[in-house]
Amino acid sequence: MDLNLRDKVAVITGGTVGIGLAVAEGLAEEGANLVLVGRNKERGDDEAARVADKFGVIATAIAADVATAEGCDAVIKGVARAFGGADILINNAGTGSNETIAEADDAKWQYYWDLHVMAAVRLARGLVPGMTIRGGGVILHNASICAVQPLWYEPIYNTTKAALMMFSKTLANEVVGSNIRVNTVNPGLVLTPDWIKTAKQIAGEDGWQAHLQGVADEAGGMKRFATPAELANFFVFMCSDKASYSTGSTYFVDGGWLKTV
Repeated sequence: MDLNLRDKVAVITGGTVGIGLAVAEGLAEEGANLVLVGRNKERGDDEAARVADKFGVIATAIAADVATAEGCDAVIKGVARAFGGADILINNAGTGSNETIAEADDAKWQYYWDLHVMAAVRLARGLVPGMTIRGGGVILHNASICAVQPLWYEPIYNTTKAALMMFSKTLANEVVGSNIRVNTVNPGLVLTPDWIKTAKQIAGEDGWQAHLQGVADEAGGMKRFATPAELANFFVFMCSDKASYSTGSTYFVDGGWLKTV
């Protein structure tokens, strides 16, 4: 199946590891050129070179913290220098939290708001005009099942991901006339390096796999974690012409974890 992604330019935040890197590889396999955004310059450069060599595409890395206005500006300017604009934006950068509402201070709330919401706002403001000139584009927001089914130990994550989902819907309405499609993906359990690191901290080198299986069993549904590549397959499809009538929607890729319809 030809997804008509060859030579498209895709910007992926959090694109040097985990879900973002898997999405980058999936798009590169379809012939898309890449801008991988991450905070670690060395890792970004290494992954961009590896992906470019493996799939025969053009890939560049931008070292930036998109939780800051300066970092978003660096991405916007870097994309303009490298490719003159973008056709696809994947707002994927993010991380889980762990707190109570009573104990979390303003600074922590502000950090997650900037990372999960304002990064998407700033990058849309900076990249949408170029997408419009190029004839349209696709923006995907990686939110979370927690946006609608909150976990008790991460109220800030739950709240900011819910806000990201609403921003995505609102942006979709605003840019639909420019042939730009905007959607949200709400993943469930995905086996990222962060999950493995936390599981090893909790259960040790010998017990981390059993710990994660316990998490999956409690979630229900398929009772397993997805691989990043499984989730990436859905992102790649949503970037393609095969999803041409989809905008302003939220899709759950959660293995049946969601408890409501």
